[in-house]
Amino acid sequence: MIPYGRQDIQQADIDAVLEVLRSDFLTQGPRVPEFEAKLADYVGAKHGVAVNSATSALHIACLALGLGQGDLLWTSPITFVASANVGLYCGADVDFVDINAETFNMCPQALATKLAMAKTAGRLPRVVVPVALCGQSCDMAAIRDLADEYGFKILEDASHAIGGRYKGAFMGNGRYADISVFSFHPVKIITTAEGGMAVTNDDNLAKKMELLRSHGVTRNSDLMIGESHGPWYYQQVELGFNYRMTELQAALGVSQMDRLNTYLAARAARATEFDRALADLPLDVPQQHPDTASSWHLYVIQVHDPVRHRPLFEALRADGIGVNLHYIPVHTQPYYQSLGFKDADFPIAEAYYARAISIPLHAIMTDADQAEVVRALRKHLI
Repeated sequence: MIPYGRQDIQQADIDAVLEVLRSDFLTQGPRVPEFEAKLADYVGAKHGVAVNSATSALHIACLALGLGQGDLLWTSPITFVASANVGLYCGADVDFVDINAETFNMCPQALATKLAMAKTAGRLPRVVVPVALCGQSCDMAAIRDLADEYGFKILEDASHAIGGRYKGAFMGNGRYADISVFSFHPVKIITTAEGGMAVTNDDNLAKKMELLRSHGVTRNSDLMIGESHGPWYYQQVELGFNYRMTELQAALGVSQMDRLNTYLAARAARATEFDRALADLPLDVPQQHPDTASSWHLYVIQVHDPVRHRPLFEALRADGIGVNLHYIPVHTQPYYQSLGFKDADFPIAEAYYARAISIPLHAIMTDADQAEVVRALRKHLI
């Protein structure tokens, strides 16, 4: 089976992890801040806060942005459920903004329309979570303009998008979003096995997230209430969580960062070849907005005829092509329908779902693997 995504673990990665295993620190040592600094410097952000998953990063980011009981979080219906679930973790209500039919990302026009209606109703969101699906940035300048007009915070879910660019700069630089989040799951661009990071240029948001990832406990006397009792003393000043990243994960991340640009180039080359090789088939290849440069976490095709969608998916799987589907619209999930969402609430997202297939693309994909994917698609579509 040719997988849709796959990690690349090299000897340098193994050596980095072994070095940690032989060291004095398996957690809360020097490697986590090293990884944070290296990634934040790469994207052009002031702070990085590493945690055990991108979901954890989204959760503490929401809390740092003040999301709470009775507030609203809006996100895209085409995303993994975590982008919405984190709002519920905070006691907020969740709603969705339909996607753009070409980029599959949150549509700024749909967002503007929904915001105008929400203002009239007196129920504006506190946090909007645009999702950089497949590694392509949303139209963040347009979303920033709306945030300035309507007063919401922007939490950019860039889980797919480390190394992706918008208007010539790396995503996560903080020009448009209050906080951006990256994922290091094994199928992502780089991996820490599991892990995530929130990046921000705001000192106070960074401090808040650092507290929240580690039980809300501090040994910093500047953050304490009252005087310290002595060098052993700590205080819990927030209700936090055990979301820390281990030294093992961070060491792997530091090592993987050394090859990030190589991975990005390899993925982009594969995407360009798919664009060429699939151009004459009855499907749509991913469209790229001219302001963006995707990190190409995923390559999603759209079959022209929805009737052929499931038969093609099953035929490709039978041929050993590890296709997948990213994602089932969140509002159609049983849990969210129990909250009142219905089929047809977000028609562009549902039309996307009826035609979308993620085909294999990753940095260590071989020419032979790519040729086999193309051969299988041509066999079943011509």
